[in-house]
Amino acid sequence: FFVRATIEALKRFPVINAAVDGNDIVYREFYDIGMAVSTERGLVVPVLRDADRLSFSGIEKSIGEFGKRARDGQLQLSDMQGGTFTISNLGMFGVDRFYAIITPPQSSILAVSVIAERPIVRDGRIEIGSLTTLGLSVDHRVLDGVRAAQFLAEIKRLLETPSELVQ
Repeated sequence: FFVRATIEALKRFPVINAAVDGNDIVYREFYDIGMAVSTERGLVVPVLRDADRLSFSGIEKSIGEFGKRARDGQLQLSDMQGGTFTISNLGMFGVDRFYAIITPPQSSILAVSVIAERPIVRDGRIEIGSLTTLGLSVDHRVLDGVRAAQFLAEIKRLLETPSELVQ
């Protein structure tokens, strides 16, 4: 869901999917999403090519295959080049919040923290809900904090209305 929500938000905020090329900002109309994968030798970021064309199961299968190939040392350099946006999930390690570092020429990276049950207020009542913290690191040469906040708000909205993601 995070990958699909991110892609839909990128479509609505194309500046987030832009890259710095010398003195130019290049707007890309394709969605090659880097997925950070932990291995014994460190973090690698294989890229889901044309991720907007993949189904939910296609995204899940690709991430699983990349994870296995990464841990087995079978990724090629070409598997890790050309991403337009990266998602890093340290939540699997129980990390409550972190700040990811942008890999140029990308202009931003999404940090996904642990999903945990926490008290939330709904309609004036305290309930238990599953919450996570999302962080977005951005290159201010490309975009400002307002656009970054709007992008994060759109991801949040899409995650809270998953029916919009399964059209």
